[in-house]
Amino acid sequence: MTLQESILARHSVRQYIDKPIEVEKIQQMQDLIDECNREGGLHIQLVTDEPNAFSGGLAKYGKFSGIRNYIAMIGRKGDDENLGYYGEKVVLLAQTLGLNTCWVGLTFRKQPDKYKVLDEEKLVCVVSLGYGATQGVQHPQKKGFESYCKDARNEPGSYPEWFVNGMKAALLAPTAINQQKFEFVLHDGNKVEAKTRFTMLNGYAPIDLGIAKCHFEIGAGKENFEWE
Repeated sequence: MTLQESILARHSVRQYIDKPIEVEKIQQMQDLIDECNREGGLHIQLVTDEPNAFSGGLAKYGKFSGIRNYIAMIGRKGDDENLGYYGEKVVLLAQTLGLNTCWVGLTFRKQPDKYKVLDEEKLVCVVSLGYGATQGVQHPQKKGFESYCKDARNEPGSYPEWFVNGMKAALLAPTAINQQKFEFVLHDGNKVEAKTRFTMLNGYAPIDLGIAKCHFEIGAGKENFEWE
């Protein structure tokens, strides 16, 4: 499965079966997490065989069950967009390995003895990980990609194919309560600016933007544009 195929196949999954993740898959994910931490200056951590984070009332309220593995998204203040961008790289790798995931902001209990949060760092959210009871379902798209982008060039109505492909991938990105409060602006010289729109859940907007940027980059092809 390619990364573009994993974008299409990935859906949020909240219920998991009792099946351990194979050692070789854990290692592949750890290798990518190590790489992402180096590139992004982050402290993302993989937690395995730990059922307590999703054993409380909040998890039941959120309809989570069977979760024994998760990815702790940890970074410094101001790292949220990077956590979304690099975290989604790990999520998409998990999908290519036949695993399921779900970004989780509130409905879990912190387990500080299972991961390290250094001074000036914070646990922003986690991503559940494992073999899903189902493969999840795709949320219907309420608007076309044109509602989420602008053309700053003097060429109205002429988005290049790579930009359209990037936007279609970005609209498949998971966001807090499926709000999709982001916008992509096409500038001269194939430069793309990504920014958030106003939302009442502004605390998660930078993470959502980072996830959407990851999808856009894969869909558009890194060779076709530069970030503004």
